Amino acid sequence: MPKSNFLVIGHPIGHTMSPFIHKRLFELRGKSEEYGVKDIPTINSESFSQLRFLRGFNVTIPHKTAVIPFLDKLDPKAELFGSVNTVSNDGGVLTGYTTDGIGFLRAIEAGGACVSEKTLLLGCGGAARVVAYEAALAGGEIVIAARCAEKAERLADDLRQSIPGTRVRCTEIANLEKEKDQYDLAVNTTPVGMYPKAGASVVAEQVVSRCSAVFDAVYNPDETQFIRLAQKCGKTAIRGMAMLVWQAAAAHEIWDGSQYTAKEIDLLCRESVQEMNRIFYS
Repeated sequence: MPKSNFLVIGHPIGHTMSPFIHKRLFELRGKSEEYGVKDIPTINSESFSQLRFLRGFNVTIPHKTAVIPFLDKLDPKAELFGSVNTVSNDGGVLTGYTTDGIGFLRAIEAGGACVSEKTLLLGCGGAARVVAYEAALAGGEIVIAARCAEKAERLADDLRQSIPGTRVRCTEIANLEKEKDQYDLAVNTTPVGMYPKAGASVVAEQVVSRCSAVFDAVYNPDETQFIRLAQKCGKTAIRGMAMLVWQAAAAHEIWDGSQYTAKEIDLLCRESVQEMNRIFYS
């Protein structure tokens, strides 16, 4: 039986911030739960059987879809998104949820932005799918900009079929500099600008200048080049650590009903950045 009651699974899992964040969330509510890390290369019957003893666990890349067939139940939004990042064990019944979407929404709301108007979505992978679905559910207009046009069109087609009335079009990231469109929010879901290649931005300053607000799902480093460009242009700039911490807090709501204030999450974001900097940059 695993030592921890809760853990995160993925592969490779490396220096994940999950243990630090979740332990602090437990502590904020006076709980002394153990939270561990398990590197699982492949999800199969044998590897999954080890997880059934846990009270709950988180799922990260590349298992957010692969874990679904092994669960007993799916929350409606996890089913819609085709993605699970949180699992709850209720009397032996394992239910899969996705808190990525609510983590994203709470992060941008706390930062003063929204997805109910016109959103420029940079990328078309798993994180992009979460943002796209939340924007579509909010009734917003979506422009998906990606390097792989075929993959972007597949995501757009999925949105149209799953959420009738969705307003979505696709373009290539390279074309954005030629266009003149204005956006209420630009969201980077690509790995561009991530540690250790932190000097790059997914789009140029002239594209950022046409956005009222930006959100970067990259959280390491805390201040990416994309965020720097937004600040230079005087735009609202929301950092990726906020989404990471808010989605973790939403997992605790599922596990034990704990709720957290914006002030608590803001403080934990700052603590998490300090811990991340200690791990990666000291």
